[in-house]
Amino acid sequence: MIIGTPKEIKDNEYRVGITPGAVRHLVEAGHGVLVETGAGEGSDFSDAEYKISGAKIVSSSADAWSAEMVVKVKEPQPSEYEFMRPDLVLFAYLHLAANERLTREMITRGLTGIAYETVELPDGRLPLLMPMSEIAGRMAIQIGAHYLEKMKGGRGKLLGGVPGVRPADVTIIGAGVVGTNAALVALGMGAQVMILDINIDRLRYLNEITAGRLVTLSSNPLNIAESVRRADLLVGGVLIKGAKAPKLVTREMIKTMNSGSVVVDVSVDQGGCVETTQPTTHSEPIFSVDGVIHYCVTNMPGAVPRTSTYALSNATLPYVLKLANMGVEAVIQSDPSLGKGVNIYKGKITYPAVADAFGLEGEKGVLP
Repeated sequence: MIIGTPKEIKDNEYRVGITPGAVRHLVEAGHGVLVETGAGEGSDFSDAEYKISGAKIVSSSADAWSAEMVVKVKEPQPSEYEFMRPDLVLFAYLHLAANERLTREMITRGLTGIAYETVELPDGRLPLLMPMSEIAGRMAIQIGAHYLEKMKGGRGKLLGGVPGVRPADVTIIGAGVVGTNAALVALGMGAQVMILDINIDRLRYLNEITAGRLVTLSSNPLNIAESVRRADLLVGGVLIKGAKAPKLVTREMIKTMNSGSVVVDVSVDQGGCVETTQPTTHSEPIFSVDGVIHYCVTNMPGAVPRTSTYALSNATLPYVLKLANMGVEAVIQSDPSLGKGVNIYKGKITYPAVADAFGLEGEKGVLP
């Protein structure tokens, strides 16, 4: 199979879909790899490294997209829609439930789209979303601490405080991978941390591994409202697999926060769990609502591409190899986990949550 990796063009997206090491594996397995020139520069991989590993360096995005399967990081941007075609397999983060235009384009153009974020193991884990969730959760705290500084418009609070001065209050909505990593970093920085979730067993586990230093609360509207009101930094980390995130934090709750407080909504890729969330970019990462700073960048891990690209490629390479070796149809029939990643198959929606998000019942199809 011929596999293509174009250069990412989303705002300040420096990750790349395949590392030179991954190229070596694919080439040794008998596949061809097309890498757009400069695709790896943001992650500090040179064209020469890809060439040595066996890739063919191509001069344009169109050349990279001409492959049988395109492996990239972020969802196609509008200028890339023209490259989508019926015989193409696209393997990337798609987040279709939060992007109706892309969903309809993929239906119209008839391709097969496999979303990293919905590949699901039998135990419910999301192996291709997990590494980026770990990174985004950890980044959420350092970003929040940065914007709490007075010169950035924040309250002027040090996250960990000092002896005799109360630390900042951090509220985390969702105790999954994002929330757990955010909580551990916030605790490590000395903050007062509260985490909310509907899964009491998960809260019990977090209480145990943090020796009771983490305040845990059952997630309900009253507890959320009170926790948001107290927060200097609010982190949104709610995920419903493949679907839009529920709006658990309302505009009225945001109004109760102190001026200069900070919201980092990591779930923005799926629409966000805060009502006031709007997608932002690394170029213009923040906006203010009722005096509260909102950071809602949709590709947070792109800011640390060297770490992120390695972490992502480590997770995706086995699946890329399987797809290349067996073909999509055979993989779907033999690997239910990867089958769950197929959101659109030959122009038909095969992931119910995506169809439900936009009322596209008539566009549903079935896997082979």
